[in-house]
Amino acid sequence: MTRKKKRLTLIAAAMVVLGTAAGLVLYALRDNIVFFYGPSEIVAKDLPPGTHVRIGGLVKQGSLKRDAQTARFEVTDGKHEIAVTYGGALPDLFREGQGVVAEGVLSAAGLEATQVLAKHDERYMPKEVVDALKKSGRWQENADVGGVAQ
Repeated sequence: MTRKKKRLTLIAAAMVVLGTAAGLVLYALRDNIVFFYGPSEIVAKDLPPGTHVRIGGLVKQGSLKRDAQTARFEVTDGKHEIAVTYGGALPDLFREGQGVVAEGVLSAAGLEATQVLAKHDERYMPKEVVDALKKSGRWQENADVGGVAQ
């Protein structure tokens, strides 16, 4: 075998190994590539307790309950609700009827959140939340989101 053929064989083998590694990584991350799920997607996927997820939607009106150490509320997309329990300090902009993204572990009772993010100003809402609200029919088309008319 000539030097040129040896180099080509080595390069081809390296490409196969890299392609296989990339394929395995993408296969392993296939369900975690999404930034977050809406409540309807969580219900449809029927994810088992113990699954680490991010959910996004609106804080359901009248669902916020606080005690000395925890806050309980529901995140909704208009079709389904997911109960969320959070033991930390809620963001200053957190309130009912506003957009929220909660990250944590699913349990039989809902989501045990480790982090809660609220929208940062009057008009901003993450694109994914807007898309989920549009899917559920709760989005107002003339609303201004992040300075871009929808």
